[in-house]
Amino acid sequence: MKPLLVIYATREGHTRRIAEHVGSTLEAQRPFELVDAAHLPSDFAVGNYAGAIVAASLHAGKHQAEIVRLVRHHLGELQQLPTLFLSVSLTEVTVEDPAADPEKRAQAAADVKRTIDEFLTDTGWHPSHVAGVAGALPYTKYNFIIRYVMKRIARKAGGPVDTSRDYEFTDWHRLDDLVTHFVQSVPA
Repeated sequence: MKPLLVIYATREGHTRRIAEHVGSTLEAQRPFELVDAAHLPSDFAVGNYAGAIVAASLHAGKHQAEIVRLVRHHLGELQQLPTLFLSVSLTEVTVEDPAADPEKRAQAAADVKRTIDEFLTDTGWHPSHVAGVAGALPYTKYNFIIRYVMKRIARKAGGPVDTSRDYEFTDWHRLDDLVTHFVQSVPA
């Protein structure tokens, strides 16, 4: 049985945590390989896998460059496999927040869809499944300028602004359900 590919790109490390969690969810279901898109093995080939889960975070409205390059370079192979694209963002936090104003949730959902659509148009990829995943605010990992900018954005959005700590918003149970559903679509 061919393994599943779990490939990710991350800046501060949260998307790696998401990919590792995906791996732990897969452990009981299917063999898999976890790969950092910034450090591809020399013999890397998407065709070696039964399916692929691709996770990339958003920064300044764009997905990680490593994933953009990977998808463009391996587009033909990816189009032949069952695939799940996980777009990790802070905007998804508002989408998933049941306490958020319905208008804000709708606007956030439209923003998430727009950024995913831009990525897919830019790369030409048509994954089998697509999902937004709420990310994190790792204030302690940001440099001074990024911390300042992210604090302003968080304040405007009504998010946490204590920069002495990090905040994680990922709904791990929802992620488990997404992965389990995807695995059911991959032939054995």
